[in-house]
Amino acid sequence: MKGIILAGGSGSRLYPLTLTTNKQLLPIYDKPMIYYSLDLFLSQGIKDICLITSPQHIKDFEKISYILKDIFSINLIVQDQPKGIAESFLLSEEFIKGDKVMLVLGDTFVHGEIPSPKNTGATIYAKKVKNPNQYGVVEFYNGKAISIEEKPESPKSNYAVPGVYFYDEKVVDYAKQIKPSSRGELEITDINKKYLEEKNLNTIKLDDCVVWLDAGTHDSLFKASSYVRDYQRKTSQPIGLSV
Repeated sequence: MKGIILAGGSGSRLYPLTLTTNKQLLPIYDKPMIYYSLDLFLSQGIKDICLITSPQHIKDFEKISYILKDIFSINLIVQDQPKGIAESFLLSEEFIKGDKVMLVLGDTFVHGEIPSPKNTGATIYAKKVKNPNQYGVVEFYNGKAISIEEKPESPKSNYAVPGVYFYDEKVVDYAKQIKPSSRGELEITDINKKYLEEKNLNTIKLDDCVVWLDAGTHDSLFKASSYVRDYQRKTSQPIGLSV
């Protein structure tokens, strides 16, 4: 299995912090944000990584790639414009080469052991949140996912999809089939819908032992930093890559 980390975007939600740097390089307490996302790959034994970022930040990630060369083999790909999460599969098609893939969003903070993905199809996770309309939302019936909507005005549940996904070799073909949404983006939710239609989408609920924060806003960035500080002081155990 290979890994893809999406570290592009405009960082508009974190303006003006992102005037001079990529948001994934902003600190969560004592480490760059992206170190926590990269640590998720290590938890799955994945060291062959494709990192996708914007042209103006490619040099910064070349430095990160060099610093982490003893841990990961990082392939860098430029995304000229942010055209949606699902575009990452089109940009990295040659890197994937028909393999299974784990996709992580660079502003995703997850602490706690996530269940292993299923061996077939796609595996996504669902976490109960207070503001589901800001994310992809999963509707369940008798414990099974029956629908997924991207940022709905009236969510059908409180279960949002964190930025950690697992896909089989069909994901590139599905990415080629979907069309841009009204936002002009290739939505990852539309990929997940493809797997759901094929009855090949595994959706696992995360319990309270797993902490998930979308670190892409000022409040959540501060909350993540506070969480890491308090946890490390209490347990003397580091969170994220220790490099």
